[in-house]
Amino acid sequence: MAPTDAGAATRHAPAGTVPCRPDEDAPSGTTPSRPDQDLPKTSTRSRTEPPGTGTDGEDTLDMRLPDGFGSLHAEITGIGTLPTPDLLDGVGGWGARRTPVGSFQLVPARIERDLPVISRWMNDPAVAEFWQLAGDQSVTEAHLRAQLDGDGRSVPCLGLLEGRPMSYWEIYRADLDPLARHYPARPHDTGVHLLIGSVTDRARGIGSALLRAVADLVLDRRFACSRVVAEPDLRNTPSVAAFLTAGFRFSAEVDLPDKRAALMIRDRSLREVL
Repeated sequence: MAPTDAGAATRHAPAGTVPCRPDEDAPSGTTPSRPDQDLPKTSTRSRTEPPGTGTDGEDTLDMRLPDGFGSLHAEITGIGTLPTPDLLDGVGGWGARRTPVGSFQLVPARIERDLPVISRWMNDPAVAEFWQLAGDQSVTEAHLRAQLDGDGRSVPCLGLLEGRPMSYWEIYRADLDPLARHYPARPHDTGVHLLIGSVTDRARGIGSALLRAVADLVLDRRFACSRVVAEPDLRNTPSVAAFLTAGFRFSAEVDLPDKRAALMIRDRSLREVL
């Protein structure tokens, strides 16, 4: 930012003189003004001296602000404070989306409200085989709290279909996840984990419809994201098939610490053709 020299911006020559640049001669019959001639004097009086007692005979004002004024101003206005970054651009505000199977919405999970139903889903044998979170509610609670108490790089959500909780989702920053060590991640890659809670909602094409809807939500709401990624267990063929039907492409097999996964990618650039 340019220097804010108020004196230079508002200075006027005293009567009877014409201001000159240093490299110009003063007009005939005038006295060149010294650079500091027209600047206001600064008193050298100590702050502890009362007004009117300065050594140069001029009164001065003590412009000190009260102690704590700066922090109070920052608290009221927000100036000088750094907002907490939202690594996923407000998942809770993405809103509902129409799908072939009904209106769908992601709602960030709350332990006091959602723990019983999510824990029940985790204890379904078909889910537990791949999520490995079976057990009492404390197991699922620890899994949720690790995300909710973190820096926001993963957001656990309930999926509501026509207002009915029927699925569990994790929307996460794949480029900030350990997964990024196992594939050529790009900045803002966004990952998706999904489980369909009710048996009656499985194997009916609902998962594919919702995966496409959520991938579209990610690409619509996260402008910096060029790809949505997923890494279902390679043995979970219904899940892999659902991702393919939802417009994801199979990219590679990836060896992760707890599974061999199918790396699935939905590219923004191919969004309209897959």
